[in-house]
Amino acid sequence: MIPSWPVVLVDGEVLLRPIKMRDQRAWREVNRRNRDWLRPWEATVPPPGPGGPMAQRPTYRQMVRHLRAEANAGRMLPFVIEYQGQLVGQLTVAGVTWGSMCSAHVGYWVDRAVAGRGVMPTAVALAVDHCFRTVGLHRMEVCIRPENGPSRRVVEKLGFREEGLRPRYLHIDGAWRDHLVFALTAEEVPEGLLRRWHQSQSRRQHQ
Repeated sequence: MIPSWPVVLVDGEVLLRPIKMRDQRAWREVNRRNRDWLRPWEATVPPPGPGGPMAQRPTYRQMVRHLRAEANAGRMLPFVIEYQGQLVGQLTVAGVTWGSMCSAHVGYWVDRAVAGRGVMPTAVALAVDHCFRTVGLHRMEVCIRPENGPSRRVVEKLGFREEGLRPRYLHIDGAWRDHLVFALTAEEVPEGLLRRWHQSQSRRQHQ
């Protein structure tokens, strides 16, 4: 089990909390409305061999059971994102590695209806600060398809470093896709990522 899990993280109207079975109706509704918007960025499983069938998407309950098992094994922090009290997305800290690395990667999606309101940068900042300050990780990574402009803007707003391209890195939307790597270490945000995000918002408002 990861230290301090389960946990609820809050900043203003943005809240991160563990995903639950009873979130199924709200989660499915948000996914249904955003199906076309999310499909190009969603992970898929390659077929087992030449001409083999594409693996079936897991059911919601299967997904939650898997996420809970990974959290219990200390490899993942699976959150849903709430904004103004409504479920609007999902953020998962996965691939938690200890030893000499102390690293993890972050994946996320959000309802298109609230995109551009600062919800996702705030959620990512909350998660990263928790991983650095409470969990004890040293490096956080986000891998994004070059074509995914909205997701790239999230990490750019937060000041993640772009480290380069990983060719054919993940199976996304039915094919192996290139991904850009963005990363941040704890030493780069001694004041906290959320505080830096708020400061950047304040500067933009006064320009």
